Parts: sequence; C-alpha cells; structure tokens
Amino acid sequence: MAFFHNIFAYLNGEGLLIKPQLMLLIFGIGILLTDYFMEPGLKALNAAMAMAGVIFSGITLWQIGQKMSVEQKMGGPAEQIGFFNSLIVDHFAIFFGLIFLAATALIILLSIRYMEVEQENHGEFYALMLFATIGMMFMVEGLDLIVQFIGLETMALSFYVLVGFLRRERRSNEAALKYLLLGAFSSGILAYGFSLLYGLSGSTNLINITNAMLHREPSNPIVLLALLTVAAGLFFKIAAVPFHQWAPDVYEGAPTTITAYLSVASTAASFALLMRLFQSVFWPVKDHWVGMLGVVAVASMTVGNLAAITQTNIKRMLAYSSISHAGYVLLGLVAAGTGAQGNQYGLTGVSFYLFGYAFMQIGAFAVVIILRKKGLIGDELKDLNGLIRRSPGAAVLLLIVMLSLAGIPPTVGFMGKWYIFLSLLQTGHLYLAIFAAAYVVPALYYYFRVIVHAFLKESTDGEPQVVTVWQTVALTVCGFMVLGFGIYPEPLVRLAEYSLFLPFGPLGK
Repeated sequence: MAFFHNIFAYLNGEGLLIKPQLMLLIFGIGILLTDYFMEPGLKALNAAMAMAGVIFSGITLWQIGQKMSVEQKMGGPAEQIGFFNSLIVDHFAIFFGLIFLAATALIILLSIRYMEVEQENHGEFYALMLFATIGMMFMVEGLDLIVQFIGLETMALSFYVLVGFLRRERRSNEAALKYLLLGAFSSGILAYGFSLLYGLSGSTNLINITNAMLHREPSNPIVLLALLTVAAGLFFKIAAVPFHQWAPDVYEGAPTTITAYLSVASTAASFALLMRLFQSVFWPVKDHWVGMLGVVAVASMTVGNLAAITQTNIKRMLAYSSISHAGYVLLGLVAAGTGAQGNQYGLTGVSFYLFGYAFMQIGAFAVVIILRKKGLIGDELKDLNGLIRRSPGAAVLLLIVMLSLAGIPPTVGFMGKWYIFLSLLQTGHLYLAIFAAAYVVPALYYYFRVIVHAFLKESTDGEPQVVTVWQTVALTVCGFMVLGFGIYPEPLVRLAEYSLFLPFGPLGK
C-alpha cells in the first residue's frame, strides 16, 4: 500500500507535469499488448482504447491548467517547472497540447473505417499515433535542448512508420523512404545547431542559453550559424521553402488519415518549438531572424500557391496549400519579432491561425477519407464529381473548409488571416501584408476548383457515398469549429491570448 501511496503522491506532485504523456503511454502499450489476442472483427476496440487514452490525457491536462490557475491567483507562478529544470508546463504548452489531442481524437474517428478498407487495421497504427502525440508534447514542454530533440525524434520516428503503413502500396513505401531520408538529414542539421548553442553557453537549458546569448554580440558568426542551422532543421518540419520538397510526395503516398495528422499536428508542434526557441534563445538576435522569416514566408506563399494551381491530385494540392499556409504563419512570427506590442499581436495571430487551421485541414482531408472504398483511392479531383448528390453533408463540409482555407468570411480561416494581416499592419510591415493579401487570389482559384467538381460536375458513380457514424461526428466537429469560430471568434481569441504567457523572453517576467 505504501508503494501505491508514493506513486499517487508523485503523480500529483512533480509527476503531474508528465501525467498527460503517461496516460497516452499506458494506453499505447495496452493497445500493443491486447491487439495480438483480438479477432479481426474486434480491431475497432484498438481505436476505442486510443480514444480513451486521448480523453484521459486531456483530463489530466485540464487538471494541470486548473492547478496553475489556482496557484496564480494565490500569487504563485503561472507555470510549473520540474525534472531538474528540463520540463515546463505553462499556458503555451497547454494550448498546443489541446491542439495535439483534438487532432489525434479526430484522426482516430476517421481512421476506423479507412483502415478497414485498406485491410491494415492493426493496433500498432493507433499506438504509434499516441506515441507521436507524446513526442509533440515533450517538444512543446521541453525546457532543455535534449528533451526537445528527443520529443521531436519520438514524433518523427512514429511518423516514418505511419507514412509507410500501407505495406502493399508502392507509393506509400516510396513516401516513407523519402520522408525517412530527408527527415534524418534535417534532424542532423538541427542537432548541429543545438550543439552550437551548447558550445556558446555550456548548457542545454534554455534559460541558461538565453542568458548566455544576451552577453554575445548579435553579429557573432557562431550565433548566426546556430540560428541558421536550427531554423533550417525546423523549416523542414513545417515544409517551408526551400525545405518543402518532401511534402507533396509524402502527402500523396501516406495513408490519408496520416496525411491529415502529419499536416496538422506535426506542423503545429514544429511551429511551437520554433516559437519557443525564437522567443527565448534567439530573441537577442531578432533583427536577423525577422528578415529571414519574411523572405522564407514570401517564398513559401509564392511556391505553394503557384504549384497548387496545376495539381489534379487533392492530396498534392493540399500539400502545396499547406506550404503557403506555413508562409502565413511565419508572417505572424515576423510581426512577433517587432517590439513588445508587435510580439503580442503576432503571437496571438499565430496561435489563432494554427488552432483554426487544424480543423480546416482535417475537414478537407476527411472528405477525401470518406471517398476511399474498395477499388477507388478517391484522392483525384474527378473523384469528387457529383458529391453533392452522393453525400450532401460531406459536400457542404467541403464547401465550408475550402472557403475557410481560402480566407472567405464567415469562417475561422478568414479571421486567422485577418489577425495575421492586422499584426503586420500594426508593426509597419505594409509590403508583406500586401503580398499576403495578393496571394489569396490564386488560392481562390484552386480551392474553388475543388468546389466546382463537388457541386457542378456530373458523377460517373451513381452509388450513394457511405459515411459512418464516427466519420459523421468528425465532419460535424470540423464544420462547427470552422464556422463557429468564424462567426464568433472571441473565445478563440481569448484562448490564443491565454497561450502567450512565457516565463522568460519578451512576454515573460
């Protein structure tokens, strides 16, 4: 009894910081242990166990947030730091944890029937998703370079396997190999950048590195080399130009549910890590990275939008689309690097955009997922023909998310772009705001082309589209979030502002 009492006390003390990850780990291991004994007809229980893990993880994350709020009202800190100053749970980490868990839950719902159709409904699929989520959480909560890197590699290794999970599909195998090789290369560059930061400070702790960087010359060649290598490693993860080449092939070849998961959760985690580092370690050299991010943002919007115009495969089109959206988010970080007021406006816009983008992107891929049936992959534009007659609900959702991705009101995508543009104007980046607004025009073309196929083209397939209950739930949630936060964005704005408190850096104490 004393043993269990000590365990309980630990999990409510310092162990509370990793309790959400422990919940995911327990259920992930449980799936691996029980899957072997399951009959083929009971494989859906793996998804139920994965969903239970996400729910329990979310509950513990809420408990941490409540505990922090109580302590803050009593005059205590608004963050929890533990494990020898290697982990931090603050508002920023809780906000992105919500994005990861929400995305994971939606992908689990969409995967149940999809993996049955693909005849690859194995427990490892759901376990790897939970393990990837654990890695994302450690990326955001890491207060130490080693913790951040281990979290990133945990996420990346899980995705390497998930991308190639369709073992009988040649393009899935090819996508996994490309992602593995290029991902390993980018991780090596990032590790080199981290080693330079260690060499500059003699520590892997972010607070110590930040203090050391404050006493370095901003034009120090080693400092600039560390900035470039860390940025290059993270640009690969968010598929920003010129490190975007992997995205179209990986998006097309991976299982569609994993494509959706990769484009949302992995991107959000990588942006969160980039924000954590640029708002602390690299803040003293912000004059250098503001210009760099501006150039990369414009290049990403240019390449992403122009390449998406020519695509006939929906997944490749959404891949290039995600590259352009990464450019918009980077513009928010440009504004965030311009003074204290610009920092607040820019980071609010970034957080708002990433939260809304999760539901937009998953909603778009959800329609592609329900098109999958025996003998039809369903990821070409012509496969959408006549969708309004085969599945009116899916067609309406497709219309909503395409309008949102294009930035048309009243959707969360419009509000996200509005806050990015507003942050640019308030920080004096008029030309960047004009560029960003101009690139809405080509986006309208390729997003509306999808709508034309779904609503105006005649279908050669007269059969009604089969949509399961769980897929309907996922579609409904995405549609509600995209429209709800577009019509009434105030709750999401407050949530985005909640994420801004950082214990050190320009918004810190």
